[in-house]
Amino acid sequence: MAFSLWNLFEASILCLNAICILNEDRFLSKIGWGYKSSNTQGFGEGPSTKAQIFNLLHSIRTVARVPLILLNVLTIILKLILG
Repeated sequence: MAFSLWNLFEASILCLNAICILNEDRFLSKIGWGYKSSNTQGFGEGPSTKAQIFNLLHSIRTVARVPLILLNVLTIILKLILG
């Protein structure tokens, strides 16, 4: 099987699905990446790398939820039609 844009699209959909299903209470807070633990910074200090990564994950989960559902449906329909 050759590497194509379709395979890259499917891989990105799978990665976005994985990010969106991470449960903050069950998984992320156990490894110290909970929302409450990421907001510990002093006045005038920039957020740490860990806090920035957590904010990125939180933003992706918030913004990409509805478009990701549509992309998943489109991908499933195209897989069924094209084989």
